[in-house]
Amino acid sequence: MLLLRFLASNRFSRYLKITLLLWDLVLLNFSYLFSAWFIFGNLTKLGESQPKTIWLFANVLWIGLVLYMNAYKLIRVERIENLLGRTIKLFIMHSAVIAASIIILDYDHISRIRLLCFFLTFYILVIIFRIVFLKLIKYIRSQGFNFRTVIIVGCNKSGDRIAKIVSSDLSYGFRVEGFFDDDLSPDSANNFKILGTIDEIELFLNSTKVHEMYIALHFNEAKRITKLIRLCEKYMVRIKFVPDFYEYTKARKVNIDFYENTPVLMLRKEPLEIPLNRLVKKLFDIFFSLIIILAIFSWLFPILMILIKISSSGPVFFKQLRTGEDNKSFTCLKFRTMRVNSLADELQATENDPRITKLGAFMRKTNLDELPQFFNVLWGNMSVVGPRPHMIKHTKQYSELISNYLVRHYAKPGITGWAQVNGFRGETKELIDMKKRVEYDIWYIENWSFLLDLKIIWRTVVNMIKGDKNAY
Repeated sequence: MLLLRFLASNRFSRYLKITLLLWDLVLLNFSYLFSAWFIFGNLTKLGESQPKTIWLFANVLWIGLVLYMNAYKLIRVERIENLLGRTIKLFIMHSAVIAASIIILDYDHISRIRLLCFFLTFYILVIIFRIVFLKLIKYIRSQGFNFRTVIIVGCNKSGDRIAKIVSSDLSYGFRVEGFFDDDLSPDSANNFKILGTIDEIELFLNSTKVHEMYIALHFNEAKRITKLIRLCEKYMVRIKFVPDFYEYTKARKVNIDFYENTPVLMLRKEPLEIPLNRLVKKLFDIFFSLIIILAIFSWLFPILMILIKISSSGPVFFKQLRTGEDNKSFTCLKFRTMRVNSLADELQATENDPRITKLGAFMRKTNLDELPQFFNVLWGNMSVVGPRPHMIKHTKQYSELISNYLVRHYAKPGITGWAQVNGFRGETKELIDMKKRVEYDIWYIENWSFLLDLKIIWRTVVNMIKGDKNAY
């Protein structure tokens, strides 16, 4: 405990980023040496010019990527998964650049097996270290060390919300002293102490060490905010603003860009607006769809074609106009699961729907009816993962009933989606069902990652095996 108290009092947390970088380099060089010993039984081959060059390049590249990507950015309320996600992106770029360099330079004295061993060893060690390190940091903070004392100006919903967030977990390392506001109604701050009026803040700063001040006042109180900024600078208190975006939007995330010196606020952050992310998703869509078409569709199609024809008269495929990206319509393909009827473009399938054939019920339960949509993915109309495309009629209907309904069309529609693996698929009996589906779709758009797509695909496969009660 004495050691923890000493480290906290001297604010060694300032040097966490350089410590992480140095430790990463230790792990990188250990992994490089270990891979040579593990594969060859000695380190003699590392003395050759090509391995030495790649060794040096791996170190320099790692440092450059870490600085460029700000990979060690640490936010106290951030989840471990977020840091690991940034680290995995770092791994992908690091290994891709090194591999491309070896190919371009035609380095034939570099063992590909040893290089793979190096990558795996290094990345596994870094991931383990990140998890242990963050768990340790959170434990230290939960014990009351390395904490930050906080006051909040504004007894309102925004102030109450930020107070609850930073106080919700001791491992965040925040201690909320209380609220200041001129509106001192008894229930303003709920479970948090009201310390006084705004004019009494300076008196409090004179008697108490405060690290951070969160201002949750409305933007129209510019004079007060300017006064508070000067006060914080006088007492060396770091100032943070908590604007109430919920007055304008229900978006969970916002994005701020700077046009020269002017901040411009966007209501939501869309990872798929980044060209590299779109490229990654597109390449995966093509690769995954080709595998499904060649490995499954090629032999299953003739069987299903015959069974569909036997089960009822009509075409093998069901084609329907649906709403796609940017609210543009496209022809969506499915295996036909119903008897030919005039309501196919008007009425959703319901439980025990008499239009559905016995074979169709099985295909819907196992998602086999969606297989032709992998051709939609190859044609560029759809993605493997994304918000499910709806009938044109439903798009018109629900866009009038749900204000943010069309936001789900910022992304390409998917064969499966975040809403579907969370139980929101099939018939929407009540308006709330569609609202929840839209909520999950928008969450996906705001939080997209390649790992999230893989997670959704995995959960889709699991649901196919277990069976989904909403699949009818």
